[in-house]
Amino acid sequence: MSTVDRVRHQLKAHPMALDAILAVGVLACMVVGSFVDPRGPDGVTWGIRTPDPLSLVLIGLSAAALVFRRRAPITVLALTGTFSIVECVTGDPRAPVAMSAVIALYTVASTTDRPTTWRVGLLTMTVLTAAAMLGGPLPWYAQENLGIFAWTGIGATAGDAVRSRRAFVQAIQDRAEKAERTREEEARRRVAEERLRIARDLHDVVAHHIALVNVQAGVAAHVMDKRPDQAKEALSHVREASRSALNELRATVGLLRQSGDPEAPTEPAPGLDRLDELVGTFRSAGLHVEVARADAGTTLPAAVDLAAYRVIQEALTNVQKHAGGEAKAEVSVVRVGPNIEITVLDNGAGEEEPADGGGHGLLGMRERVTALRGTLTTGPRYGGGFRVHAILPVKTRGRGSPDTV
Repeated sequence: MSTVDRVRHQLKAHPMALDAILAVGVLACMVVGSFVDPRGPDGVTWGIRTPDPLSLVLIGLSAAALVFRRRAPITVLALTGTFSIVECVTGDPRAPVAMSAVIALYTVASTTDRPTTWRVGLLTMTVLTAAAMLGGPLPWYAQENLGIFAWTGIGATAGDAVRSRRAFVQAIQDRAEKAERTREEEARRRVAEERLRIARDLHDVVAHHIALVNVQAGVAAHVMDKRPDQAKEALSHVREASRSALNELRATVGLLRQSGDPEAPTEPAPGLDRLDELVGTFRSAGLHVEVARADAGTTLPAAVDLAAYRVIQEALTNVQKHAGGEAKAEVSVVRVGPNIEITVLDNGAGEEEPADGGGHGLLGMRERVTALRGTLTTGPRYGGGFRVHAILPVKTRGRGSPDTV
């Protein structure tokens, strides 16, 4: 930081000291102006004159008032204006006391609003000019009288311009700060949405595969002694389910890697093209599942395809966990106009999720479907069982972009 910058910083930190320096400079200018006579006997020449003692007193009082111009601008303007009026009426030769009133008027204009500046500025210009024209020893058309009118107008205009520029700069800074806050809030919102999406994927993967592992492990433990072949088959299913769980977990967690990290996931997200494979895992776990599809020729966006797959996966997982050992499930995928409808029914006696709210499957399904502007309906069936019905739009609308398929 240079010496000039340090001085400027210190003056901004002590505004009253800056006003005192300004008052001293204005005092010097007024004192010099009171002793200098620009009109000599031979025309426009400089000469020396002797001001009245009262004029010097008024000069000192008006300069001292400027020290407090930031704390009480209107009061300082009233004082300096009063001193200027007294000097205009009594001073002969006239001293430039009105210079302090110009500085005070500039301060009022730079620290208040425009209507106040107009009112105070016009009042000050009118009163000082009228006092100089009507009450002073000089003729009303003297250039000194017109000079008071011009300088007070300049002071008010300059102060208003400074205030406008200060407000403009502040508005730019406020907009920049607001834009920065908006960017930060948008970044936090996107991070929260991404965390929620990853949490839903992790829940779907873990709940599905761990439920299958639990069922197959129970079967293996039950038939281990009497039917070792069936126990071996159940353990094989446990191994396949755990391998699939690890692969999907690796792919999901890979989303959290940085772009330069190795082993980034390259396997595409699952969709309805893997529905038979998904249903097969449940069938191998002992759940009777029937599938009906009427969506031939429908190409779904990746987000819709993944959401449909996850809804079926979570619904069948809940059937496996809560509907009872003898439950049967029906899965239907139907294209209806601009939507694709997913329905999962079961005839079990249990609830889709515990009544105590311990599960998050239904909530995750609803969030997935709602995020795509779809609808999800869940509830018990008449006569027993549970129903999950999702309506997903075949076309998705991106932010700020046209519809895409």
